[in-house]
Amino acid sequence: MPPSAGPSAPAVPGWARARQPLLVGAGVAALTLALRLRDPHQQGSWGVCPYLLTTGFYCPGCGALRAVNDLAHGDVAGALGSNLLLTLLVPVVVVLWARWLLRSWRGAPPGPGPGRAGRVALVAVAAVVMVTFTVARNTPQGAWLAP
Repeated sequence: MPPSAGPSAPAVPGWARARQPLLVGAGVAALTLALRLRDPHQQGSWGVCPYLLTTGFYCPGCGALRAVNDLAHGDVAGALGSNLLLTLLVPVVVVLWARWLLRSWRGAPPGPGPGRAGRVALVAVAAVVMVTFTVARNTPQGAWLAP
């Protein structure tokens, strides 16, 4: 007689295990739909950037709403012109989200993280990229990066 493992836990459906990534995806889809329906290219339709308003300089996020609107309309060139950084990051974020969704759906444990040194390096690289992008888009040579 095989040893009893005790009562087995009820099977959890994949959608229940993937609740968090599904909710994040639904939230992003809702925000994207809102940006598709209310055009941020219209002056003041979504307000103004407080950083631009107070400093007169473009922040790394300036043009991001227009870029998402352009992507929602299939205009990749327009999105690149609105915010190059965001447009280039969208495929990376989609792949990371899809990986999170798939691992959650399958019930796989989170993959090994990069460790403390890796996280610090990732944050440092992200900060350097954002500062470089911000400075570049506010110089005459980088004017093509401005929204």
